[in-house]
Amino acid sequence: MFSKSKINEPGPKAADTPKPEEKNIPAAPASGDHKSPAPKAKPPASVLSSDLHISGNLKTTGDIQVEGTVEGDIRAHLLTIGETATIKGEVVADDVVVNGRIVGRVRGLKVRLTSSARVEGDIIHKTIAIESGAHFEGSVQRQDDPLSPKGSAPKQQPAQQQAAQQQAAQQQPQQQQAAQKQSQQPKQGT
Repeated sequence: MFSKSKINEPGPKAADTPKPEEKNIPAAPASGDHKSPAPKAKPPASVLSSDLHISGNLKTTGDIQVEGTVEGDIRAHLLTIGETATIKGEVVADDVVVNGRIVGRVRGLKVRLTSSARVEGDIIHKTIAIESGAHFEGSVQRQDDPLSPKGSAPKQQPAQQQAAQQQAAQQQPQQQQAAQKQSQQPKQGT
């Protein structure tokens, strides 16, 4: 009637021991979504310290906080110019927060000049905020897409066209004189 079973015998129980195939395999989502189990953490902003002097352009899709001096253009997602920072070049970013000094053009979707900001150059923006006490010399222009390169081209294009027209006008008399000399040479030979 009754038989002895292995359930009551000493030793590890079958339910307590992990199966090898279950150790490090994450559970697959049942709904078919293939999202990562945890969202990726946003990397911290790159910080350029106050004793750092850079000559050259900087470009990143991340965030930059500048406390030192940069002689060159900067392109980033979020750019924070610290109070001790000086930038000599063009600044292009989705968000620009200026606490220090910029000598050059600023292009951004959101541009904010704090009370300690010093900007010498044009600002092309979608939205702008200028706190009381900020120093700004230049022009402000609103554009729907201030990050596009063509946003700055219309101002430079007429000057380039004028230079090309002047160059062509100077070359035209020279070409006419050369053509006249060539037409006169065969006449002198006959």
